[in-house]
Amino acid sequence: MPGMGRAFGPRGFLTEEEKKNMPKVDRKLILRILSYLKPYTWQFVAVFVTIIVSSVIGLLPSMITGKIVDQALVGEDLQLLIKLLLAAFAALTASKVIGVLEGYINAWISQRIIFDMKNQMYDHLQHMPHSFFTTEKQGDIITRMNTDISGVSSVISGTLSSIVSNIATVVTTLVALFSMSVPLAIVGIAVIPLLIIPTRNVGRKRYELLTESQEKNDEMNQLVNETLSVSGSVLVKLFTREKAEYDRFVKVNEEVTALQLKEQQSGRWFRVVMGIFTDVGPLLIYFFGGLFIIKKIDPTLTVGTITATVALINRLYRPVESLLNLGVDFTRSLALFTRIFDYFDKENTIVSPVNGKKPDVTDKDIVFDHVAFRYVPDKPLLEDVTFTVPGGKMYAIVGPSGSGKSTVVNFIPRLYDVDSGAVSVAGVNVKDFDLTYLREQIGVVTQDTYLFNGTIRENLLYAKPDATQEEIENACRIASIDEFIKKQPEGYDSMVGNRGLKLSGGEKQRISIARVVLKDPKILILDEATSALDSISELAIQDALEVLMKGRTSIVIAHRLSTILKADSIVVIADGVAREQGTHEELLKRNGIYRELYETQFRKILEIEGEDEKNRVGIPPTAVDDPDWAPNPMVQSDVY
Repeated sequence: MPGMGRAFGPRGFLTEEEKKNMPKVDRKLILRILSYLKPYTWQFVAVFVTIIVSSVIGLLPSMITGKIVDQALVGEDLQLLIKLLLAAFAALTASKVIGVLEGYINAWISQRIIFDMKNQMYDHLQHMPHSFFTTEKQGDIITRMNTDISGVSSVISGTLSSIVSNIATVVTTLVALFSMSVPLAIVGIAVIPLLIIPTRNVGRKRYELLTESQEKNDEMNQLVNETLSVSGSVLVKLFTREKAEYDRFVKVNEEVTALQLKEQQSGRWFRVVMGIFTDVGPLLIYFFGGLFIIKKIDPTLTVGTITATVALINRLYRPVESLLNLGVDFTRSLALFTRIFDYFDKENTIVSPVNGKKPDVTDKDIVFDHVAFRYVPDKPLLEDVTFTVPGGKMYAIVGPSGSGKSTVVNFIPRLYDVDSGAVSVAGVNVKDFDLTYLREQIGVVTQDTYLFNGTIRENLLYAKPDATQEEIENACRIASIDEFIKKQPEGYDSMVGNRGLKLSGGEKQRISIARVVLKDPKILILDEATSALDSISELAIQDALEVLMKGRTSIVIAHRLSTILKADSIVVIADGVAREQGTHEELLKRNGIYRELYETQFRKILEIEGEDEKNRVGIPPTAVDDPDWAPNPMVQSDVY
C-alpha cells in the first residue's frame, strides 16, 4: 500500500474500507514491529546518518547558485565561477554517491527482514494442523507468504526511510531559507496550501479507479489461471468452450483497458494544475524579491539570494506533501503488518508435548475409545466410535460415503485431534506421543496421491533421504513399479511432472506405495489405496500389499471387496458410531448395514467379474445367485 501512493503521487486519504478495518495502534503492536527491526539497529543508524548527510550536502548546490550569481557573475570573476561550479558539481556527486550507499543499506535491511519473516512464516505454516489447510484458501496462504511479506520492503525502504528523509530535507531546507531571507521564505511557504487540496481530491478519484482496475485485473487473472491450467485447459477442450472462454477474456480485458485508460487520463489535468501551482511559488519569490530590491525595501537582498531561494523552495514542496500524508502511509503500513501477524497468531492446536513419549509400537493395539468429532459446530460427524485393532492385525473400515472413515484413521497420526474420547497406541494416548516420533511410525497411502514436480527418485527419497539404490529398487519391486521405471529413458531420474501428471493414476499410486515401503512403518494405513488401479494393476500389487502388511498393525479403508475379504475384522462406521464389527461372513449373516453395503456396492462387481472367473476357479454357477453365499477369502485372493 505505501508504494501505491507513489505510483500516482497523491495518497493522503483512506478508503472507507481502510477506515473500517483500521488496525488498533497500541504499544504491543509497535513493539512487535520493532522486534523485526531490532537486529538491524546499527544498519538503521547508518541509513539515517547517510540521509541527514545527504540532505545537508543537497543544500549546497542551491546555495552555491546564489554565490555564482552575486560574486562570480556580477563580479565577472571567471576563476571564482569555475571554483563554485566545481564545488556545486562535487556536492551533487557526493549527494548522489551517499544516496546510492543509503539505498544499498536500506535494500539490504529490507531484504534481510523479509528473509527472516518468510522463514518464520513458512516454519509456522508447516506446523499448522491439517484443518488449517482444508479451510484456508491456498491463494490467501500464498499472498501472505509472498505479496504481504514482500510488501514489508516498501514499508522499510519506502515509508520509514521516506519519513526520515522528508523530515531531514524539510528541516534543512527551512533552516537554509530563513537564514537567507525571512520574507522570501514566508512567501515560498505560503504556496504550500495550494498543493494540498487538488492533491487530495484528485488522489481519491485516481485511487478509486485504480482499485476498480485492480479488481478487474484479479478477475482476469483468475480466468487465465483457471482456463490455462493443466486441468482447466483439458476441461475447456473436452467441452469445446474455447470460443466462449475467449469471449469472456475479451470482455474482461476490455473493461480493464478502459479503466486503466480512465485512471491515466484522470491525472493529466491534475498534473497541469499542479505544475501551475508549483511554478507559482518561484514566480511569487521573483516578484516579491524584485519588489524588495527595486523599492529598496530590503537592502541586504541580492539577485543571488533570490535565485538560491527559488532553487530551495522547489526542493521543499515534494517532501512537505509526503509528510502531510504521513498518517495514511503509517496506517497502511500497520495494516500490512497486521495481516501478517494475523497468520502468525493462528493457533497450532496440534503440537508435540514437552518430553513426548516414544513407546515401541510394533505389534501393539490401536484403541478408539468413545471418540467424538465434528468439523462444523452443531454438526457432529462422529459421536461415539469405539473399537480396538489388535497389534499385528489388519482391520478394514467400511461405511456409507461421508460417514467419517478417513477422519477416523486421521486421528492416529494426529492430522486431527478428537473432540472427546481418546485414540491410543501401545497403551499411550496419541496426544502424549512425541509428534515427530508418532508420525515416523506410521505409513499412509491415500486415495489422492500427491507427487512433487521432480524425479521418481526424488519422490521416493522423500520417505527416506539416505536410502540406497538397492533399497529403492526393492521397494519398487514390492510395489510392482520397477519394470515400468526401468523402461523409462531416464529410469529413476525421469520427471513425473506437476502433481505427477506425466504418469497414469495407477503408476502414481504404485510409486506412492513404494514410497511407504521405503519408509518401513510399524503402522500402516491404506485409505482406498488401490482406488486408482484397474483390476489388472490391483492384482499385480495385491500380494505386495499383503507382504507389506505382514508384521504391521494395519487399517484399510476400501470400497473393493477383494481388499476387505483379507481383513481380520471389519468395522462398519455409520451414523457417527461403530455400528458393526466382525468378519465378512459374520457381517453378511447379520443382514445389517454391511449386508446392505455389500449388496449395493460389491455384489454387481462380483457378478460382472465373477462370470469371467467361474470356470477357471471352479465356482458353482449358483454361488453368486445364492443370497447366503459368502465367497471364500482364499478363492477370492486368486480372483482379485
